Amino acid sequence: MSVTAWLAVGVFTVTYVLIATERVHRVAAALGGAVAMLAIGATDSEHAFFSAHAGIDWNVIFLLLGMMLIVAVLKRTGIFEYVAIWAAKKAKGRPYRLMVLLILATAFLSAWLDNVTTVLLIAPVTIVVCRRLGVPVVPYLIAEVMACNIGGAATLIGDPPNIIIGSRAGLSFNDFLVHMAPIAVVLVLLFALVSRWMFRSAFRYDAERAKTVMEMDEREAITNPRLLIISGVVVAAVMACFVLHTALHIEPAVVAISGGLVLLAVSRLDAGEVARDVEWETLAFFTGLFVMVGAMVQTGIIGDLGKMAAEATEGQLFGTAMTLLFGSVVPSAVIDNIPFVASVSPIVSEIVGASGGTAEAGVLWWAFALGADLAGNATIIASSANVVVVGIADRSGHHISFWKFSRYGLLVTAMTVCVAAVYVWLRYFAFA
Repeated sequence: MSVTAWLAVGVFTVTYVLIATERVHRVAAALGGAVAMLAIGATDSEHAFFSAHAGIDWNVIFLLLGMMLIVAVLKRTGIFEYVAIWAAKKAKGRPYRLMVLLILATAFLSAWLDNVTTVLLIAPVTIVVCRRLGVPVVPYLIAEVMACNIGGAATLIGDPPNIIIGSRAGLSFNDFLVHMAPIAVVLVLLFALVSRWMFRSAFRYDAERAKTVMEMDEREAITNPRLLIISGVVVAAVMACFVLHTALHIEPAVVAISGGLVLLAVSRLDAGEVARDVEWETLAFFTGLFVMVGAMVQTGIIGDLGKMAAEATEGQLFGTAMTLLFGSVVPSAVIDNIPFVASVSPIVSEIVGASGGTAEAGVLWWAFALGADLAGNATIIASSANVVVVGIADRSGHHISFWKFSRYGLLVTAMTVCVAAVYVWLRYFAFA
């Protein structure tokens, strides 16, 4: 590697350590790392701000901003309190039942929306319902974002890496349903069972609080029916466009920011007050992270790692599939899985082409997708949804440290990736 590449690795490593140890606020660390990458010449303004593969992903930034505006308006209708009371009553105030309900609901929504949109909608509800029942908020937020990353693997539009892979490989929505949805369902159910043990300290049943919640009328929580109806129409239109975005040829980011601005305009709310509820720190963190990872792509480091993994298998289909599955875990956990997939997918495409592009070689895409998607649970910065949830938690007074998240995340990632490996072996090799 060149001197610049080694310097880029050094900057990224130092920044990652600062984020992990929380010696410096994660936003300051990410932005400082981005400035350092520009200073050493690992990237430049043209690539950092305008490159689709080695710079800031403005589609992600504006998708987040648009959905944050929608959530900020929705919060003023009382709908989150309504859903929170309804969920608590359905769970009969039982903490574990509530977690299972949130896991299943989040995983299902994430399959049909992107996972960032899902957590933006679900996280505020989770915070409210946990406070109502007197249970700790953090375990529930961690559980639902992990369910979101697992459920999002089921479809083409559920997880951003899947969109990149689908575009590169020419895979359809139905292809993902047939190949990815079965294992995603199994993993969600497995995670719901394992969560009973992982988060057992959070399941403190308070009979008095549960009784109080059961006596509440969720309809009284709605404070602005007119705004709720308007918001419902806008949200329904946004969700429909998300599902149909490939047919409409409209990027999800355009849909989200348009929906957010339209809702803000017709809501008659004070724009300044709504803007204060936007997670600006989260957007700044993403900006710095994208510049840093883009510099790693620009210097060829990420691409070299992918090539080394591919060459190590010497053309064996099963070995290559397992290498892509397990080999995607560490890079996706250390950096956001979106830029990792964007930089390595061309290499996978070459490998599939070298195998004759046969249907059998298609397993490489599914192994690659599973590794990248499931590794999104490993660390805070491995998935965009994780970063968003941590930001929402911080603003609500519930800090989620890097290591607290990783303590659960590494275990869930190891479990789900190993089960996914068995699935790949059984479906595409043992009984092919």
